Amino acid sequence: MRHLKTFQKKKMLVMVLFVLAVLAFLAGRLIWIMIFQSEFYGERAEDLHERERTIKAARGEIRDRNGVVLAANQSVCTVSVIHAQIEDEEAVINMLAKELELSEETVREKVEKVSSIERIRTNVSKEVGDAILAYDLAGVKVDVDYKRYYPYDELASKVLGFTGSDNQGILGLEVIYDEYLAGTAGKILTLTDASGIEIEAAGERRQEPENGDNLVVSLDYTIQKYVQQAAETVMEEKQADAVSIILMDPRNGEILAMANVPEYNLNDPYTLALETEEELSEEESMELLNRMWRNQSINDTYEPGSIFKIITTAAALEEDLVSLDESFYCPGYKLVEDRRIRCHKTAGHGSETFTEAIMNSCNPVFIELGLRLGASTFYDYFEQFGLLKKTGVDLPGEASTIMHAEDAIGQVELATVSFGQSFQITPLQLITTVFSLINGGTRITPHFGVRVEDTDGNVVETFSCEEEEGIVSGETSETLQYLLEKVVSEGTGKNGAVEGYSVGGKTATSQTLPRSENKYISSFLAFAPADDPQIIGLMVIYNPQGTYYGGTIAAPVMREIFEDVLPYLGIEMLP
Repeated sequence: MRHLKTFQKKKMLVMVLFVLAVLAFLAGRLIWIMIFQSEFYGERAEDLHERERTIKAARGEIRDRNGVVLAANQSVCTVSVIHAQIEDEEAVINMLAKELELSEETVREKVEKVSSIERIRTNVSKEVGDAILAYDLAGVKVDVDYKRYYPYDELASKVLGFTGSDNQGILGLEVIYDEYLAGTAGKILTLTDASGIEIEAAGERRQEPENGDNLVVSLDYTIQKYVQQAAETVMEEKQADAVSIILMDPRNGEILAMANVPEYNLNDPYTLALETEEELSEEESMELLNRMWRNQSINDTYEPGSIFKIITTAAALEEDLVSLDESFYCPGYKLVEDRRIRCHKTAGHGSETFTEAIMNSCNPVFIELGLRLGASTFYDYFEQFGLLKKTGVDLPGEASTIMHAEDAIGQVELATVSFGQSFQITPLQLITTVFSLINGGTRITPHFGVRVEDTDGNVVETFSCEEEEGIVSGETSETLQYLLEKVVSEGTGKNGAVEGYSVGGKTATSQTLPRSENKYISSFLAFAPADDPQIIGLMVIYNPQGTYYGGTIAAPVMREIFEDVLPYLGIEMLP
């Protein structure tokens, strides 16, 4: 019995000590929380009753080289509801359905949803937002927002690109320079009680947004507008599938204009320009939209045709494999292994010098140059000239050159490549490579971005682009200028001659695959002044109907463009 009492006393003592230890721990924990962690838990408690609404930052503008605004913002509103604060659900549902022109079912689903805040609609006009505020219904919030706005609708649409509902860049320059344009969103913070009702006495706390910076690009609004109109006109006249025109400054790689018609409306980018009576699936619609948004100048490749003879000529001159007065004979074709590859003039050009051959755009002569170069040497020049890598232009989705592997270039492939067939490049790659050959031999990354400015006009960042000198010698570059001036003044490019100016250029007509469809691509490349290039342009007409020769239908359009653009840029006429 005595042992039992002793055991019970020990057990009681252990329990008392345990209780005291627990109480001591809880007291210590309470002191720690109340004294040392009071600020942390105070903030946590406040967060439990703090509701947050986003204030969008104004996206930076995109401006042309002269300050013309190409992409701006419009003030709009975002309409939301806070379920816990609504006093009259039916009144809110009826009002929002009416003012926002939504179905009652759609609005009811969102209004009755139990959530901290439910967005009803974004990009609501300021007038409608003000009308909703005038109802003064509890639980309805209208916040000022911004919507991207393009003052000129379709102008340079495939260059500028557009933004999504969250104002984030999706395509074009909008996505490439999004980090500069986007800015940082702000917040509206309101305190609520445990039931979610705003505490009026507490007011609101605002974290103001930081607006995006402005992007200055090399595009010239006036030149772009004129070039785009010219492209639209020739596309309509020739019932072509598409037309692309690029104008650049060969001295610095700046792109002054890039038109790719048909363009699309930047303020309504999800509406198909193509009219169809068929009901399209979501996948079919998306495929057509992607096709509509494609920039043919950089996203698509094509066989360049005879303009590529400039590249063949440059390589042959660098290797000292041809002289300007060397004599050739063209019977209208050239036999290569078992293939008879014909000239565009099937009757042949007869006897001609090399200068006359480039003026005549004679295929057999350039096949001969290609064979003289050989596959290995020619391939080395493809690399040297930059043809086998992307240009690095500041637009998304640039396509790569589709060229034969070096070990797959036989005599026939070498022959066809020499005059611009059996491989594909982008129009931008072609014009970039050519201007590298005629500007003294410097390859410059083509680009739109010039600099970034803050809202006060202070320069935040100036962009630089990669340059590679020594692509060809100065002597080769001057010889090309001379030869290509002859093409325009006396040869196949004479329809591109501009009175009062010295113009160099090259025509091209190529056939698309499959050859059996008899579809052609007509193009013309020109630069001026011929002996001191300050502007270079390339026009590509896809599948023109009727006459399809580049010298006949593309050269005259480029001439008209140059007749306006050369004086506009202050380029002096011949003395």
